[in-house]
Amino acid sequence: MLFTAALAVVVGFWSLVLAGAADPDGFDTDVNTGALGLGGVPVSVAVSLLIGLSWASSLTGSVLLARTGWPDLVVHLLDVVLLCASSAGSWRVTRALVRPLAKLFPDERGPSLHDFVGSTCTIRTGRVDAAFGQAEVAATDGSTAVVQVRQDDGSQLALGSTGLLYAYDDAGGFFWVAPFDEALDPGPRRG
Repeated sequence: MLFTAALAVVVGFWSLVLAGAADPDGFDTDVNTGALGLGGVPVSVAVSLLIGLSWASSLTGSVLLARTGWPDLVVHLLDVVLLCASSAGSWRVTRALVRPLAKLFPDERGPSLHDFVGSTCTIRTGRVDAAFGQAEVAATDGSTAVVQVRQDDGSQLALGSTGLLYAYDDAGGFFWVAPFDEALDPGPRRG
């Protein structure tokens, strides 16, 4: 009965997730499952696995105990033991299942070249045209990178000038760049 009620909550939660009314990562800031050995996946996934496995093992055990023909007192006492044993066993199985699943849920998105779009850069080659050019751009962490840049509007971008990276071409592996005038920069937004 205990695990059936918990399973109904899990099914209801995942139904809301499928309908778009709930976020599957919504509990991750509230609960740390790493201390229980269930970290690396969203809390909702770990708890759903634990409850589903506990429900299945306790239901199977209860059905098997009911068919033994033993006295009712013994069956009820063994049901209590089964409740604890199914919880402990399901926790161990969930821990084993969570480890390979953790690879499917990275903690955070890694850095991407697309993060540079909208940044200003300093041209590091003598010219920039539709086939050639490099620029130095600063990342948010303070590091710098030299990236390939291209332009096709005919404006002059020379060594040391400032440009604006406005698009990234995945196929070509370069940024489209335009001249940038510091005087036109509105600066940081104020509330």
